[in-house]
Amino acid sequence: MSLVAEDRKVQRRAIAHRADGRKNGPATRLMSPSDLGQFLKPFVFLDFFDMKGPPFVGPLHPHSGIATLSFLIDGRMDLIDPDGNTVVLPSGGIEWMQAGKGMWHGGSVGDPDHGRVRGYQLWVALPPDLELGPTVAAFQATEDIASAGPARVLLGGYGNAQSAIAAPSPMNVLAVKLKAGESWTYQPPPGHIVLWASPAEGSVLANGEPLRAEELVAFERSHRTVEFEAVTDTQFLLGSAVPHEYPLSLGYYSVHTSPSALRIGEEHIDAIGRRLLREGRISKS
Repeated sequence: MSLVAEDRKVQRRAIAHRADGRKNGPATRLMSPSDLGQFLKPFVFLDFFDMKGPPFVGPLHPHSGIATLSFLIDGRMDLIDPDGNTVVLPSGGIEWMQAGKGMWHGGSVGDPDHGRVRGYQLWVALPPDLELGPTVAAFQATEDIASAGPARVLLGGYGNAQSAIAAPSPMNVLAVKLKAGESWTYQPPPGHIVLWASPAEGSVLANGEPLRAEELVAFERSHRTVEFEAVTDTQFLLGSAVPHEYPLSLGYYSVHTSPSALRIGEEHIDAIGRRLLREGRISKS
């Protein structure tokens, strides 16, 4: 092996962890704060869902201290935002819900014609200046999402493309499509030493290592690039970020940076829940 080839091998960004996740019906939880979320924070939860059949209706439920990014590869979602409005998210669209101090939302996942529905939902831990801040809701159709080469920029910025959604801290979330034989190199922005990828379909190599469909791979913390090469047509979700340098204080629906912030957030969502109960929008469990 030449010295140049050996140097390129050494410089490759290695895979540190792999996860096939835990299935729960049509959803697979690929990451949670009790496992890879500790290594990949601010990214703390990642679910991949793939379903056919009647829509799954999710009741109104609360969050505080986090933001959720829902990305729909195929199908349709009917979402109820914190103001009680129903928003239809079509194929290729994204929903951003920054809970802040607390909010409730819900909706249904599925196509009334029982077509296939696939996508990801990502939870992001918020920094101290936003975890008890206001709620922010944003929706984007596929045609409104900026692109740079094969990457659609769901959050953050890449190349000359910038998401219209303000990220809560320095991070990128990209949806990448490659045809068989195509390659693409991701150069993370400065400070983005957190990096993961999750293929939704197809066969792809990352720095020569094969990635399986519907798995999550976490790369070592470094500033090195990753070269993706499609063996077959593929699409995958990729996230990179500056690390979230705070502990994770966990509630059932909440993630905060301290027990005191968690208490404030949970008290707030409980107060909202009591109001929704009086209004008849939720039932007592």
